[in-house]
Amino acid sequence: MITGFDHVAIPMAAVDDMLAFYKAMGFKISDDYGGRVYSVHCGNNKINLHTPQIWQSDKFTLRGHSAQPGCGDFCFVWAGSEDLLHNTLAKLDAVIEEGPVERLGGRNGGQDTGISVYTRDPDDNLLEFIIYPD
Repeated sequence: MITGFDHVAIPMAAVDDMLAFYKAMGFKISDDYGGRVYSVHCGNNKINLHTPQIWQSDKFTLRGHSAQPGCGDFCFVWAGSEDLLHNTLAKLDAVIEEGPVERLGGRNGGQDTGISVYTRDPDDNLLEFIIYPD
């Protein structure tokens, strides 16, 4: 029986910029395999970030065959205010591509709506931050 997802994995190109970006957004960063794979944690979930050393290797086959940096599309629940989100993104020079807009999220079996803001990380992965009403 599936109860949720544990983690996802994506390749990254701009290693230092990616780690700095996610740290500034409030994620916990782990060096899982001696600088070859990092992970960013939010709650009980994580995103594994494969360095070029890993995803460009012919020996590393446990990944999507066509995955390239920028292939991710993630939605995170933002627990702070919309103003705090905008200020945090502004400090990172992250451009808002869309939002704030009302979106149907994953909570309550996909029945709850929130306010979403879309931006991109340094590798061009699409990031959505959804704020649910209290």
